[in-house]
Amino acid sequence: MSDANAVNDLSLPNLDASLFDKPTTALLSRSGETTHAPRFLLLYGSLRERSYSKLLTLEAARLLVAMGGEVRMFDPAGLPLPDAAPETHPKVQELREAATWAEGMVWTSPERHGAMTGIMKAQIDWIPLSLGAVRPTQGKTLAVMEVSGGSQSFNAVNQMRILGRWMRMITIPNQSSVAKAFLEFDEAGRMKPSAYYERVVDVMEELVKFTLLTRDVSPYLVDRYSERRENAADLSRRVNQRSL
Repeated sequence: MSDANAVNDLSLPNLDASLFDKPTTALLSRSGETTHAPRFLLLYGSLRERSYSKLLTLEAARLLVAMGGEVRMFDPAGLPLPDAAPETHPKVQELREAATWAEGMVWTSPERHGAMTGIMKAQIDWIPLSLGAVRPTQGKTLAVMEVSGGSQSFNAVNQMRILGRWMRMITIPNQSSVAKAFLEFDEAGRMKPSAYYERVVDVMEELVKFTLLTRDVSPYLVDRYSERRENAADLSRRVNQRSL
């Protein structure tokens, strides 16, 4: 059989036809139905008294509010290491409730030893793929930013992009990496005018746009044939992976 004939052979014997979906624009045209302010959870990855990742996150929060968003910043102080405390720990519950509430997120980490910090990773690790029937991250938007003590680097943002994909989030194309962050903030903790600041504005603007575009259709965007074939119990066991 020629390649052309093979492509035109539309028999799909391995599919369950009752669960197969043909995407249509009609199901993707609900943008704008939700009218409340877009909701954003902001995480930062340092506990230092003068934390540049926190200062950068505060700048992002101000911009998001100015663009019509509602924000929550999570303070990682007191959050236990993953598996070192039960899921009922108050800080874990606070983080998970905020992740469920949010429609988009901002993750900002310092780069330490060429990677995101353990504080940043611990916060992400405490947010599971599934909480019963609720998926705290899937289909939600994500912006990633980092601060560096030296020359500009992208190791932390690249790692967070991988995690965002793993958490099945819509990670926006733009990102921010602030080099020599100790030079970019004044004594009051406000970011100085610079190309770095303008990039943060760009990133937050893009995050708001992507959130408004996708939040009404995110359940459809992450609806999958393979998961429709699983029953709820099997799916919950797989995505939670409690034995690991």
